Amino acid sequence: MRKVELFTDGACSGNPGKGGYGAILRYMGHEKEISGGERDTTNNRMEMKALIEGLKALKEPCEVVVYSDSKYLIDAITQKWVYGWEKRNWIKSDGNPALNSDLWKEILELLKIHKCEFVWVKGHNGHPENERCDRLAVEAAAKQ
Repeated sequence: MRKVELFTDGACSGNPGKGGYGAILRYMGHEKEISGGERDTTNNRMEMKALIEGLKALKEPCEVVVYSDSKYLIDAITQKWVYGWEKRNWIKSDGNPALNSDLWKEILELLKIHKCEFVWVKGHNGHPENERCDRLAVEAAAKQ
């Protein structure tokens, strides 16, 4: 399997509000930037969308190291909360509905294709790729 790095970020002006996402795929020194947005969304949804669109851009199954500043995204996967929500028909352990189940379902399907490792990075802390993804996300949100 090819080894790829995926850097992601989401942004939202208002929460909910105009949102955008940015992602950078890196493979053997080559990079591809991806961005987009929605008019009425949340920051968490844009963080998730960056991951989805980054993974969907891959043309074959890959080993992917995903870098994100979203604890919501990283923890839900690495702590396996999302698998519990799925098992309980998208109900959290506290009995409340799991938010963003439409995007979680899409992520789980993509995780069946790609072998992903998740790394949390502190946002707005000088991490070059995280800062680039943030700029892509903010620009995409402004276009909505």
